[in-house]
Amino acid sequence: KKLAVSYFARHDGAELAWHARSLWRHVETQVPVVQARPSPIGEGLQVLVYAPDQQDLFARICGYFDGAGFSILDAKVHTTRDGYALDTFQVIRPEADVHHRDLVPLVEQKLSSVLQAGGPLPEPRRGRLSRRVKSFPYTPRISLRPDERATAWLLTISTSDRAGLLYAIARVLARHGINLQLAKISTLGERVEDTFLLDGPALQHNKAQLQIETELLDAVSLPA
Repeated sequence: KKLAVSYFARHDGAELAWHARSLWRHVETQVPVVQARPSPIGEGLQVLVYAPDQQDLFARICGYFDGAGFSILDAKVHTTRDGYALDTFQVIRPEADVHHRDLVPLVEQKLSSVLQAGGPLPEPRRGRLSRRVKSFPYTPRISLRPDERATAWLLTISTSDRAGLLYAIARVLARHGINLQLAKISTLGERVEDTFLLDGPALQHNKAQLQIETELLDAVSLPA
């Protein structure tokens, strides 16, 4: 009853079982629960975060991964009907000098501490661009429009991939007090196609919408 149909549609049986094993004792927790494991679909880690939802939670998670040198390959973001964030990330640290399996305890401890500590969101780090992105940049495209019922807004972003991109987007949304209901992150080679379902008072005003779109375009554009 606490989970929408979209949650079950976006996770396979193995992921659902992992979530259940990890969270059955923490359903009403007031502190963040972070579980990590070697990715079952390739190199890297799969990280589960379950915590009482707050406006900047997604940005804070992305900020940790950015600062720790991880690239986010995929993110499945959900909010339960009783107000908990249930987010799953596929991350990789390309320059890791240890096996990703050995990073599991570090990620679980550090990310949980970051989420409990609060404080201002850190500045994004300057990620290096791949040679292909430098040579063949993809022109950013942003679309922000109300959904079919006009109760939420659909944000779609297409742009060249780079380290810290998702965090740059999340910081803009957090700065305007925008709540993230769902996120679908797709990395297609050197290009990303991200879709977000949003709500928040700022989205009801045309001037604020234009400001948000302008800031997002600036955030996803490649540095000169």
